[in-house]
Amino acid sequence: MRRPVASFLLACSCLLSSSAFAASPPKQPEQGPGGTDYPVAQVVKRAVGTASAATFAFHGSETATAPRPVVVFFHSWGATNPGAYGGWLDHLARKGYLVLFPRFQDVNRTRPADASAIAGGLVKNTLETLASDPAARPDLNRVAYIGHLAGVPIALNLAAAGKDEGLPTPKLIFGVMPGGIASDAKARGILLADLSALDPSTLLITLSGDRDYLPTDRAARRILKETETVAASRKLFMRAGSDDHGFPALTATLASPGAPKPDYDAAAIKIPSDPPKDPKQKNTWRWSADMALSGEQTILTAQLGNNPTDTLDYLAFWKTFDMAADAAFAGRDAMSLARDPKFIDMGTWSDGWPVRRLSAQIPKGQAEEEKPEKGPRRKLNLIPTDNRQSLSEFLGNRS
Repeated sequence: MRRPVASFLLACSCLLSSSAFAASPPKQPEQGPGGTDYPVAQVVKRAVGTASAATFAFHGSETATAPRPVVVFFHSWGATNPGAYGGWLDHLARKGYLVLFPRFQDVNRTRPADASAIAGGLVKNTLETLASDPAARPDLNRVAYIGHLAGVPIALNLAAAGKDEGLPTPKLIFGVMPGGIASDAKARGILLADLSALDPSTLLITLSGDRDYLPTDRAARRILKETETVAASRKLFMRAGSDDHGFPALTATLASPGAPKPDYDAAAIKIPSDPPKDPKQKNTWRWSADMALSGEQTILTAQLGNNPTDTLDYLAFWKTFDMAADAAFAGRDAMSLARDPKFIDMGTWSDGWPVRRLSAQIPKGQAEEEKPEKGPRRKLNLIPTDNRQSLSEFLGNRS
């Protein structure tokens, strides 16, 4: 009996020693893009609007000496709680941005077809409300959009609508794991507007992970194809890679952009209540099947809320956006980023082995590119619908 026990104990000790001595991944840089050299010490967390039409706003607590650049963050379908992305939101706010998180979905009560209109109304109303706020001070000449999964087509639709709907023109659209795009008006998902209306000066970046990358790549290629007014030199097709050289391993999944932080949980932020309803007003809301989250969407939303904040966040998502925003606001194109070795660098494991770098490609000529799936084009009316109760996001990439 002693030999099996001894063998078991020896095996366990080997496993423990191997994990104990495994290389550890890079930590958050102390300075620079993605780094902890934050000029803002304390972040104000507030809600603008009402319970059924709320935008969460985050910015430094001090009076702004100059207008703040604006980041609008469009969540994935079902992930309406800013706490799921709290680490990234905190990073942006502490870097000096005014960060807006429009809650354009009432889970299981909002149709994807209504999401762009609701999001547009929320962004417009919030910017108007904060225009005279001394601590917020939005700079409408320096605006960037971040979208995750179904938040990417919503960001593009608002960018295409632009000034026609009283919305700012974003200098940068950063689409992380793009998805949830409807193939036609009858399909489930977000229907893309006419992306040829996008401002030619826009810097457009899509970033996928190497896990479940095929549907996000397909969505990214379609987006890069249909934004025909934006030159190829202002676009980047990017991918983050998984790396299991050390422990814990880095895994670039659809939920990787999640960075839970309790301070940003919606329950901890006071939201003004809705005004009393007029009893004579007719309720026009009707349930439809596309309002319900699928099992896959429910699981993915839960994964977002439990995803560890790691090197992929610091160096693949946060650093990449920081550098892209600096370039976009300075008028530089994607070529300047692609030529910078720091842009794709992911640092080294503690044993000196380099972490798998990002890939960044300027889109090829249309003749050489993979033919994207065709989709309808239409001009979206971004005036909010009367039904504020129909908002949710299609997290998957299925049409």
